[in-house]
Amino acid sequence: MQLKIGLFGIGLDVYWDQFEGLQSRLQGYLQEVYRRLEGDDIDIVNLGLIDTVDKAMEAGHSFRQADVDIIFLYVTTYALSATVLPVVQRTKVPVIVLNLAPEASIDYAHFNGLRNRHDMTGEWLAYCSACPVPELANAFTRSGIQFYQVTGLLDEKDECWAELADWVEAAKVANTMAHNRLGAMGTYYSGMLDIYTDETLQLATFGGHIEHLEVDELSALRQRVTHGQVRERVADFHTEFEVWPDCSTNELERAARTSLALDELVATYKLGSLAYYYKGRGNPANEDTMSSIILGSTYLMGKGIPVAGEYEIKNAQAMKIMDSFGAGGSFTEYYAMDFNDDVVLMGHDGPGHFQIAEGQIKVKPLQVYHGKVGNGLSVEMSVRHGPVTLLSVVEDNKGKLFFLVAEAESVPGPILEIGNTNSRYRFPIGARRFVENWNSYGPAHHCAIGIGHIARKIEKLGKLLHMETVKVC
Repeated sequence: MQLKIGLFGIGLDVYWDQFEGLQSRLQGYLQEVYRRLEGDDIDIVNLGLIDTVDKAMEAGHSFRQADVDIIFLYVTTYALSATVLPVVQRTKVPVIVLNLAPEASIDYAHFNGLRNRHDMTGEWLAYCSACPVPELANAFTRSGIQFYQVTGLLDEKDECWAELADWVEAAKVANTMAHNRLGAMGTYYSGMLDIYTDETLQLATFGGHIEHLEVDELSALRQRVTHGQVRERVADFHTEFEVWPDCSTNELERAARTSLALDELVATYKLGSLAYYYKGRGNPANEDTMSSIILGSTYLMGKGIPVAGEYEIKNAQAMKIMDSFGAGGSFTEYYAMDFNDDVVLMGHDGPGHFQIAEGQIKVKPLQVYHGKVGNGLSVEMSVRHGPVTLLSVVEDNKGKLFFLVAEAESVPGPILEIGNTNSRYRFPIGARRFVENWNSYGPAHHCAIGIGHIARKIEKLGKLLHMETVKVC
C-alpha cells in the first residue's frame, strides 16, 4: 500500500490584506516542503494554507476522507490554534509539526533598514514559524493528540531534512505493517516459552492479518510442481547461492520442489512474511516438506518476504520491520561469546537473508537438523561486515509490546562453518555488558539482524505505533 501523507500549512487570514505578498511567499515555502516530500511510493494530499476555522473544519473532513496515514503540519507563521486543532482532531493520525525557518537568521541590517514599521512587521511574520508552536503543543496535548516536532531550516542541506526523511520512512514501515499478511504455518517449537505470543496483541499493535496455514497444504502443493519447474529452480539456486559439490541432485530437487510450493502458497494468501515450524514426524509427506524448506525460505527472504523458523511470530514481525527499512532482517540468536576478541557469536539454523550476506550464501548438506526431524540442505552465511542493528519485538508482563534495539558492528574473523548462519558482532559497550543488558529486558532468545545503524528510525516507528523503544547501545 502506498503511504498517504496529509500536508498543510497554517497562517492567519487577516494578515493577507494587511501585508502584501506575505500569503504568496508562505505558499511558496509550503510548495518547497511538498516538493521535498514527493516520492514514487508516496501520495501527498496537499491542502495548502489553512487560515480560518471554517477551512480547518473542511480540511479535517478532507484528510479523513482521503484516509491519510500521517499529517505533516508546516508552521509558516503565527496562526490561531483554533484554526489547526479541527484539522488533526478528526483525522486521528500522528502529526509531525514542521517548524522550519526560511533562513538561518533574519538579516537584521536589511530588516531595520526597511522604509516603515508596517513593512518590518510583514517581514517579521515571514520568519515567525517558531511563534505558534507552543500554542499548538498546548492544544494538542490537552486534546490527547499525538504529535512530534522537526525544527530547522527550509534549506535542503539542513540536518532537519534527514530527520524528516526518517519520519517518512518510519511511516512507510508502519503502513507496511498495517497491511502485512503474516502466515503462521504449523505450531510452536514445544517448550520454548519465550516465543509464545498473544496474536491479537500483535494485530492490535501492528495491524495487518495473521493467516493460519496447514503444512498439509504445502505438501499438497509440492505434488503439483513439474519436473521442468524443478530444473529451473535448481538453476536459480546455482545462480543465487554457492552450492557446495557434496549437495546431491536429489536434495537440490527436493528443496526446489518445496521452494516452488512455497512461492504458490505465498501468492495464494498474499503473504508478506511467514513463521513456521512443524516436526513432520509420522507423516512422510510432511517430513519431506519440512526437511527441505530452508532453501525455499531463504529464496523468499531475498525477495522481501522474511521467514522465521520455530514459529517465532514476534521475530517474523521484527524481521519484516527490518526488511521494510531496507536493512534486511535475518533470523538470529546469540549462542556463544569470544572473550579474547570481545565479540558475541550469533547465528541460527534455517533460512538466511542473502541480500545482506558477506559474499554469496553457501549451501551445504547436513546429516541431521539438530533438535529437529530429518536432514537435508542448509545455508551458511555471515552478515555483511560493517554497522548492524539488532531488533527484538518483546512482549512484557503487562500485555504490551516494545522494541529492544542495539547497534553494533559485524566484524571479520573465524566462524563455525557448520552450515548455519554465523557472524561475529562487536558492541560499543563490550560483549559482557551487552549480553547482560539485553537479557535484563526479557526478550525472546531470537532477534532480527539488519545492516546499518537504524535505531533512530525504529524509535520513530515505535512512536507512531505507541510502542516504547529501549536502546541497549
